[in-house]
Amino acid sequence: MKKGIKIATIGGGSSYTPELMEGFIKRYQELPIREIWLVDVEEGKEKLSIIGGLTKRMWKAAGYPVEIHTTLNRQEALKDADFVTTQFRVGFLDARIKDERIPLLHGMLGQETNGAGGIFKALRTIPVMEGIVEDMRRLCPNAWLINFTNPSGIITEAVIRRMGWKRCIGLCNVPVISMMSEPGLIGKKPGELNYRFAGLNHFHWHRVFDESGKEVTGRILEHINEKNGGTPVNIYHAPFPMDILRSMKAIPCGYHRYYIAQKEMLAHSLEEFHTERGTRAEQMKETERELFALYRNPELSKKPEQLSRRGGAYYSDAACECINAIYNDKKIPMVVSTENNGAIPCLPSDCIVEVSAVISAAGAWPMVWGEMSGAMRGQLQLMKAMEECVIQAAMYGDPGALKEAFMLNPLIENGGEGDKVLKELLIAHEKYLPRFGSEIPKLKEEGWQSQDPVVRVLTEDA
Repeated sequence: MKKGIKIATIGGGSSYTPELMEGFIKRYQELPIREIWLVDVEEGKEKLSIIGGLTKRMWKAAGYPVEIHTTLNRQEALKDADFVTTQFRVGFLDARIKDERIPLLHGMLGQETNGAGGIFKALRTIPVMEGIVEDMRRLCPNAWLINFTNPSGIITEAVIRRMGWKRCIGLCNVPVISMMSEPGLIGKKPGELNYRFAGLNHFHWHRVFDESGKEVTGRILEHINEKNGGTPVNIYHAPFPMDILRSMKAIPCGYHRYYIAQKEMLAHSLEEFHTERGTRAEQMKETERELFALYRNPELSKKPEQLSRRGGAYYSDAACECINAIYNDKKIPMVVSTENNGAIPCLPSDCIVEVSAVISAAGAWPMVWGEMSGAMRGQLQLMKAMEECVIQAAMYGDPGALKEAFMLNPLIENGGEGDKVLKELLIAHEKYLPRFGSEIPKLKEEGWQSQDPVVRVLTEDA
């Protein structure tokens, strides 16, 4: 008989945590959890307390004897953990607001995981992940690290390839959204179609087959610009150019809109930026306020429906089912970020890719996609090179590698305004970028600061 499971969730005060708890509750008969530790930092103490109270009520209502602990002491939570999940945001939503507003002020896309904003989110996150991995080596050397922190693919690559923690799988809810929403487009139900994914996190494609093995990718592709065509709710629905997609013969994920329909996506972001709606991050900050007002209700003992507005649909199904598959050696297909191992021949074998894989007690075994078309291959190689530069910059405070990442990223203007964005983001995030401690003071001496008044206030308050 296996002993009860101990789970530590880093970023336990996140508004997403009730979604995670719902997934664990649903699977309790397969996952005999003994205790769950919710961890956060001092700045997130109040939210952690609120989430802890709701979590306890959820488990009590479910009738399962699971111990819930909240703590600001990460080491205490990691001791003898079986699974560690990561879902934190360094600098909270205020940092994301800066990531989005600064590029937009200079006429470039600002987004959580793409462009300059995504690069800086990785810069803030990777050093924190290094500390978590160091603690895990001492306190829970056999634990699995299930990463949901964005940019998930870059963070997972840093953990596995650069920090050497092989028992790590990166997750994202975007593939699950596709697999749940697309079957209905051709008169099928979820689970009746077979999927094959390949690419990078937020930069993948997939093909689809019916129960007889007949490919139906083309049929689904014709519906991609419809309202329920598989794009997550947090991505503006700019139309894809169908001639390009038909040529590729694969379905791109919704995030490809930022690259293929860049002009339309930028125009929409700028329109919101210059109105009261503001950036997506500012909208999410308001949604988060509403959610925590609900979470405070001592009568609430289940995940509220309003949580779906945050764009985290099926989050728990990805995270909890992955843990379930490892713990119970289920050998089931999932879409995860893991070592390539030849699944995508045009990328290094040891790099991290997001692919369909079989999940078992041994971890993730990727399924081979095969050769990519010329356009897909070129885009993947460019984006992977950009990711490698970001990781180099984050781990060593390397300003040259950071500039290389900016140069490679298709959403960032080379030179000129792009250089201004880089410098302003460095200064705005100084508190969370200690490895750039020799670079940032020089910029401040030169008089660099953000021209955006909202960013200035947030930076002064940080």
